[in-house]
Amino acid sequence: MINVNFLRTQQPLPTVVRYRRTKSWLLWLGTGLFSVQAQAQSVTLNQVVEQSTQQYPLLKAKQAEISSATRRLQASRTDLLPIMMVQDQYNYATSNSLNNSFFPNEATNVSTSGGVRANPIAQASFGSYTSASIEWRAITFGRNKANIGVAKADLQRSQADYENELFQHQVRTIDAYLLLLINQKLVQIQRSNQERADTFKRVVDAGVRSGMRAGVDSALATAEAARARILLLQSQQQEQVQRLRLSELIGQLQPGMQIDSMRFYTSLPNGAFKSDSLSPSNPTLRLFQSQINLSAARSLATQRSGMPLIAFVGAGNARGSGFSNSGDMFLTNQLNGLGYQVGNYLVGITARWNITSLLRARHDYQADQFLVERSRQLFNTQRLQISRQYQEAETQYQVALEQARQAPIQLLAARQAYNQAKSRYQSGLTDLPTLLQSVVTLNRAEVDGYVAISNVWRFLLLKAAADGDLSLFMNAL
Repeated sequence: MINVNFLRTQQPLPTVVRYRRTKSWLLWLGTGLFSVQAQAQSVTLNQVVEQSTQQYPLLKAKQAEISSATRRLQASRTDLLPIMMVQDQYNYATSNSLNNSFFPNEATNVSTSGGVRANPIAQASFGSYTSASIEWRAITFGRNKANIGVAKADLQRSQADYENELFQHQVRTIDAYLLLLINQKLVQIQRSNQERADTFKRVVDAGVRSGMRAGVDSALATAEAARARILLLQSQQQEQVQRLRLSELIGQLQPGMQIDSMRFYTSLPNGAFKSDSLSPSNPTLRLFQSQINLSAARSLATQRSGMPLIAFVGAGNARGSGFSNSGDMFLTNQLNGLGYQVGNYLVGITARWNITSLLRARHDYQADQFLVERSRQLFNTQRLQISRQYQEAETQYQVALEQARQAPIQLLAARQAYNQAKSRYQSGLTDLPTLLQSVVTLNRAEVDGYVAISNVWRFLLLKAAADGDLSLFMNAL
């Protein structure tokens, strides 16, 4: 607030300075008005839903899970490729009871060929060893296919989880939008109620001062004005809280965000809305169905884990040694052991079957079957809940429609009662408590009217959420 007395006590400013100050104030005022207009720009429901789906962090986390599951699927498909290992090594080792030593592809292995020396020596020599091996598990009796099936089912579950979370987030965002709208309307109603109470208080105070009204009327009018002020403050608080909740769902807190009321308070949706709430397209049901598929895929992979493996194998190696091939003597030039002197190759077919793993695989498979049954019963539970939610929403929607039709009648009657009570009070035909009761009735009727209309749209949203198709709600706009 500008202090007028302070401004009056100041000396007049020079003309140039006053012009500059005035220009600065105008620039500041223009900038401020532009900022206020930018902040007051209303956003529509479609804009809010679009922003929320693009910016909300939890949805981005679900997208990251999909990307991770995609990479795991690609990794599982590498089991179809042959296993190939290549190594090349140079070492320095002793030769007591050993015909040179080497490190295999994995772990440590030393050769035990050759006789035992009569007198062990500590002198060592250089050596070299190169090997390459390849193994292609050509026949796995469905093991690889089952593992890939688990990765695919996990990817589908991640996608279904994201789609369900996206759907639920859109429902929460739209509901928060509707709640903010009704809170904005309640602020307008309570502001009008306060203005009505303040005006009435001034009239009553004037009548008390003139002696036409009793002093108790002034006290009652003051109490009513204070009550109206409290109601306004409460509605403003709820409006700001709901605005923050909506902006949180958008993914960015915007305390000054304004939304467009669109058609929510000018028309009602079609009351003949019907749909099948048990449709398989429901995102929540698809999520639980994907969990069943994932559990079944894991149980199949467990069952196939006990099957044998048939593989084509091949290996080749080359070796050099600092020891002579005859007489177990050191070579004259020890560095000759770094070169390759002999080589070998090996090809064949191997069949491996861990017989004892069959018992463990059998018990693990039975355990996984119980998990499949668990997922199936959770799906049935969710389907039962959705069916109940849809029927409840249908009942609440029909009741809300009838309430919305009765609200104008209630409001018209409350206004007539208020106008009549006001006229009778001004004529001295009734007392102030009767008039104040009509004020309360009018305020309640104004609130009930907007709440009834808002409930129609909210219960329509609940029906669309239970059905799993938000277009049923959006098309009503």
